[in-house]
Amino acid sequence: MKQTKYIVIEMDNAVRIDKYLAKQRDDLSRSFIQKLIKNKQVLVNDKPVKSNYVLNTSDVVLLEDPEPEELTVEAEYIPLDIVYEDKDLIVINKSKGMVVHPAPGHYTGTLVNALLYHCKDELSGINGVIRPGIVHRIDKDTTGLLVICKNDKSHSFIAKQLEEHTITRKYNAIVYNNIKEDSGTIEAPIGRHPHNRKKMSINSKNGKNAVTHYRVIDRLNNKYNYIECQLETGRTHQIRVHMASIKHPLLGDTTYGPAKDIFKLQGQALHARVLGFIHPTSKEYMEFEAPLPKYFSKLFQRLS
Repeated sequence: MKQTKYIVIEMDNAVRIDKYLAKQRDDLSRSFIQKLIKNKQVLVNDKPVKSNYVLNTSDVVLLEDPEPEELTVEAEYIPLDIVYEDKDLIVINKSKGMVVHPAPGHYTGTLVNALLYHCKDELSGINGVIRPGIVHRIDKDTTGLLVICKNDKSHSFIAKQLEEHTITRKYNAIVYNNIKEDSGTIEAPIGRHPHNRKKMSINSKNGKNAVTHYRVIDRLNNKYNYIECQLETGRTHQIRVHMASIKHPLLGDTTYGPAKDIFKLQGQALHARVLGFIHPTSKEYMEFEAPLPKYFSKLFQRLS
């Protein structure tokens, strides 16, 4: 049985135990945490508590980690746009609408299903049966570059670069409203939305540090801007949340922008164009670029 230990800091004093653990564990829903608490799989100072228990500074919380769900993920023949491949890793230009790994509602047709067919057993196992080879991910409706690792050594090497923010990640996007300055930096913590767990938000209390650099490439009719965003950190929905926070949501993003998408896009206009990292074996820096998808060109024509 694996347990994770948390020591409550002052800023979390007087927070409910279920709310506190939901903040600590993005992979567990609050309702699931409440179930663990009810089953006495959460202890505070070595004693079981109820979900409404209010924490005190220096409380010691022990969470009995649930056993990973055993799920058979089937290999599927799905054509992949392979940018680069060797014995350690594979770089994919992901298409729009493709989910990266299986999740409720998406157990087939994912990038992982396609990778299992293409790579067979040559995928790292660090992230378990649901996410073999997956070191980082992009949203379903974001296109562009991802690196997938074929062995655990490569996975750990790339993951460390992600943790240290040394991987080059440049995205292109089209946003609402004209940005006055030519470039800028958004530094604002991102965490789970306090009322909607499917969304992220700027959250100074519970969020994690997030930094996005942006520059304007073209001002489209002075109503929309074509921009490049370079990530220092890689939080969930980071570019979408950061740009919306300064009143420039992405076109097609009905989660963080206008509820009605007048352009009838399939999700946000966002493309992971450049990906650069140090190769785990050669130790040489490698950089890849994926051309803009066709729908960007069509948007440029409409917005010019």
